Amino acid sequence: MIKLTSKAVATSAVVVLVGLTASGCASHRFVRDNVAVVDERVTQVDNHLTQVEGTAGEALARANAAHKLAEGKFLYEVVLSDDSVKFPVNRDALSPEAEQRLSELVQRLKAENRNVYLEIQGHTDSSGDARANEQLGQARAEAVRRYLSDQGIALNRMATISYGETKPVAPNNTREGRAQNRRVAIVVLS
Repeated sequence: MIKLTSKAVATSAVVVLVGLTASGCASHRFVRDNVAVVDERVTQVDNHLTQVEGTAGEALARANAAHKLAEGKFLYEVVLSDDSVKFPVNRDALSPEAEQRLSELVQRLKAENRNVYLEIQGHTDSSGDARANEQLGQARAEAVRRYLSDQGIALNRMATISYGETKPVAPNNTREGRAQNRRVAIVVLS
């Protein structure tokens, strides 16, 4: 049997204690290091979320401001589509009734004496090719723009756009519905 002296026992105890302490310190250091890495990643994610929330908030604020600005700009709309003013199929020429309605609009605009902008929207029914309808809607809008220009409305205050067959106001499966869809709308903006 091995006989241990008190010096050997003390030395062994110190070695065991140092070993336990060292292994404990290593475990604590390992945990501390890994927690630091995770904390750094969490901080990075938090910073990124803060940036995203800030950007989203700014975008929402800009959208709300644009909405308020646009809300105040619309004044009224004149639509050339009642029974006496409808465009014939595949035609962009203005009828005498349409010219009369446009003359009334010009008089109103001059009487109001406001700086306004006109968006002239051309529409068609759904019969025929979509591309041809797009062109026909544009031709109808341009016919109105030319007439208004001839009546003294400045060209730089007018813009035309064609919606073709894409924005019907009535079903295209009836003759009456198709007739209502062949129209020009003039949106007056301040």
